[in-house]
Amino acid sequence: MTAFDFMNRNSAEFDAIRHDLHAHPEIGLEEHRTSAIVAEKLAEWGIEVHRNVGRTGVVGVLRSGSGNRSVGLRADMDALPMQEENTVEYRSTTPGMMHACGHDGHTTMLLAAAKYLSETKNFDGTVNFIFQPGEEGVGGAKAMLEDGLLERFPSDALFGMHNKPGLPVGKFAIRSGPAMAGGAFFDITIKGKGAHGARPEDGVDPVMVAGHMITALQSIVSRNIPPSEVAVLSVTKMAGGDAYNIIPDTATLGGTVRCFSSAIMTQIQELIERTITNVAAAFGARASLDFRLIFAPTINDPEHADAFAGAAEALVGEASVDRNTEAAMGSEDFSFMLEKTPGAYILVGGGEGAAPHHPRYNFNDATTPYGAALYATIVEKTLPARAAG
Repeated sequence: MTAFDFMNRNSAEFDAIRHDLHAHPEIGLEEHRTSAIVAEKLAEWGIEVHRNVGRTGVVGVLRSGSGNRSVGLRADMDALPMQEENTVEYRSTTPGMMHACGHDGHTTMLLAAAKYLSETKNFDGTVNFIFQPGEEGVGGAKAMLEDGLLERFPSDALFGMHNKPGLPVGKFAIRSGPAMAGGAFFDITIKGKGAHGARPEDGVDPVMVAGHMITALQSIVSRNIPPSEVAVLSVTKMAGGDAYNIIPDTATLGGTVRCFSSAIMTQIQELIERTITNVAAAFGARASLDFRLIFAPTINDPEHADAFAGAAEALVGEASVDRNTEAAMGSEDFSFMLEKTPGAYILVGGGEGAAPHHPRYNFNDATTPYGAALYATIVEKTLPARAAG
């Protein structure tokens, strides 16, 4: 029986797991119920279980044969702080939380692959099933790494995936090199001097300074970053004052930076610091920057991207795998794991429906057999079983 046949034959079981997770969403680093279910399923299938890796993360370890090579498969588990608008009977039962990005589906796909591999063991080596908490900007990947993930569960290669609404079910998309942008958030605090709105000469207006800063910040990418590099800087927040006739003491700005190079990210951070310091000084104000790297760029190792694409082609055929999909400006914290161990990240078709992070998004259960079978296939191809005798 092929991995895909196995997933279809057991689809009712896997759909039930996914629907249960969807009905009980938990946000980043608080996935206590979710991680308990994952751990219970892995143990039930005879897989060695390690809990509380990076707070609420779970790692399952499965060995077969005598090979010393290993593969890590990663899925994220967390939901989003959003109110669900779907009316499905398994909709969220937790007010203000929902699985709006499909991590319930990702967790289910990896569990399905774990069950298949535990029953067939058609590989030679070790598989590490990495169930990561807190992908949605709260540092779950870093928490697992800081807890010794790759030292305790070393892998020669890491593989992950994400559902993609709009890409037909049964199709995959991947690219070598930069696949998803790195992402940073920043906050700028401008210190001026408060005064009456009718006597601006008595103060230093931080709101006016903020306006000049917004304009100046827009020149960082357009006049400092080579056109061959893709980068975005967006100021998305502004606050200052709470009365019509009072110039406040302080004003604040906030925003995000996205790019595909760690060096470019560092350069942009330095340019923001220089720009706000000098603009503020020109008006007699002071400015400080809080710049936080939330996601590193997701870089697919060419060799492993080719292997992942090849495994997908073995599953669905060459015509259903896009090997040169467009890089995305969205971000993914699997990137921090790929900085330590080479691997690849692929998109699996989610069919028609609302986009991730929309209140009517719902993971497509028809996607599960494809993603789960690909996880299993990349293991069998990377760690081929030795012939008997």
